[in-house]
Amino acid sequence: MKAGGTARLFLALWPDDGTREALARCRNAWAWDAHAVPERSERLHLTLHFLGAVPRRRLPELIDGLRVSCSAFTLHLDRAQRWPNGIAVLTPQAVPQALPALHAALRVGLERLDLATETRRWQPHLTLARHASESAAPAHTSMVRWQVRGYALVESQAVTGDYLVLRHYA
Repeated sequence: MKAGGTARLFLALWPDDGTREALARCRNAWAWDAHAVPERSERLHLTLHFLGAVPRRRLPELIDGLRVSCSAFTLHLDRAQRWPNGIAVLTPQAVPQALPALHAALRVGLERLDLATETRRWQPHLTLARHASESAAPAHTSMVRWQVRGYALVESQAVTGDYLVLRHYA
């Protein structure tokens, strides 16, 4: 990790390899229009909280301070949707109680660390593509059964656009 500057961070559910493959199959079932930018498989995730630019000197404090209790749960992503802003997403028809509980616990952790949290209502979703306003969702969405066993602190790297998992939390 670089010593100075800032890191663009977020907290997310990070899929295991099998779940990632299932998510990629769902992404590939869409009919993408010419302007659509499908998300690369290695970037597929479900964001819990976006932290934004945080001074790198705070990373050790954040890595320790963002550990919260997380019960294992099953998340069924079973609805393919195109939101009005051109974002193609997978969403759960039914949200397991453990997911908003984890989101809330992480919010408390962020506030305890004096980090700002989103004011908009959180809608659990997994982004499949951007600029997809003319794309067509598959007629039948295959359900992705995601065995969630934890979450991750992730850095979005500005130069490459890659995501770097800084810490997995079980």
